[in-house]
Amino acid sequence: MPDRDGQPESRPTAVYTRTGDDGTTGLLYGGRVSKDSGVPEACGDVDEAQAAIGVARATAAGADPLLEAILVDVARDLWVLMAELATDAANRRKLEIGTTRVSDEMVVALERRIDQVSSTFAPLTEFVVPGSDPVSAHLDLARTVVRRAERRAVAIAAPGSAAAAYLNRLSDLLWTLARRQENSTLKVRDL
Repeated sequence: MPDRDGQPESRPTAVYTRTGDDGTTGLLYGGRVSKDSGVPEACGDVDEAQAAIGVARATAAGADPLLEAILVDVARDLWVLMAELATDAANRRKLEIGTTRVSDEMVVALERRIDQVSSTFAPLTEFVVPGSDPVSAHLDLARTVVRRAERRAVAIAAPGSAAAAYLNRLSDLLWTLARRQENSTLKVRDL
């Protein structure tokens, strides 16, 4: 139906589809699974991890350009990881490395970041008490969510997938970023 200027009326795309009202959710490239199956559980945990990383980024509020760049990069990578996890085994051949499937290079890139950030402070040899400041506390919280996502991903990832390895390194990176943010840490023994 045209609007007052004779142009086609544009309607925003609805967020709701009603297709999940039956207790199922759609997979990338087709297929449906129950919402309480392992796939939506793992994707939900990765989504939560991405949100927690966003909170850490917002808390830093642009004060640290390196932290901002790293967190934006990993948030984008998590979309790739979720695409892979949300694809039925029958459709894995449709996945594209680095776009909808985690690549080994993505894991190596995280390792490089960990090494880069670790070189900025003395190695820790003891457990630390998290929460020295809001940014490090949010990074530690994001790390724990990523660990849960890793456990869920291990349960559903296809053989040969780099998704669990990526999440493992991501949790290490978040821990490293939290320690860098703190600048000095409160060790458990200091309590």
